[in-house]
Amino acid sequence: MRSPFDILEAYERRSLAHAVQLPGRQFAQDLWRGVGFRVGQRRLVSDFREVVEIVPMPPVTPVPCAQPWLLGVGNLRGNLFPVVDLKYFLEGARTVQQEGQRVLIMRQAGGDVALTIDELFGQRSFELTQQIEAGSLAEGRYGHFVDRAFHADGNDWGVFSLSLLSRTPEFRQAAA
Repeated sequence: MRSPFDILEAYERRSLAHAVQLPGRQFAQDLWRGVGFRVGQRRLVSDFREVVEIVPMPPVTPVPCAQPWLLGVGNLRGNLFPVVDLKYFLEGARTVQQEGQRVLIMRQAGGDVALTIDELFGQRSFELTQQIEAGSLAEGRYGHFVDRAFHADGNDWGVFSLSLLSRTPEFRQAAA
C-alpha cells in the first residue's frame, strides 16, 4: 500500500507534466523605469530607487522662520518629516493644494522629506531609444536636477534627480 506522501508526489508529477507553462517574465535591459509626476508645466520622472513612497498630503504644522518653500512638518506613522513645496523651490510659485493631493517621499541624510507635486502619473517605463536631450525641461533651476529626458506618447519627460536635490546646500538649509 502506498503512503499518502507517495500518492501526493505522483499526483504532483502528473500535474506538472500536463501543465501549460506561462511565459517567463522578462524585463528588458534597455528599459528605464520611474515615477511620473508634474511640477508646473513640466512632466518629470524620478527613478524608483529615489522614491520611498507616495502618500496623501499629511496635515502640516508650519515652522516659524523657515524658507517659504518649506510648508512645515508632517507626521506619517509617528515619523516627523519636512514637507517641501517643490514647485515653489524650483519656480518660486506655490503648488495649488487640491483635495486628494499626493506627496512623494524621498530619502535624504537625516530622514525622509515629502515633496508636493501638481499631479501624479504613477509608474512610467521608457525604452532607451526614446531618450532625448533635456532641452527646455532643464531650463532655469531645473537644469541642476534634469540632465536627460524621454519622449513617449507625445510628451517629453525630464528625468529629475531627487538624490541631487537632497544634496543641494540650499535645499538642505531650510532656515530663512
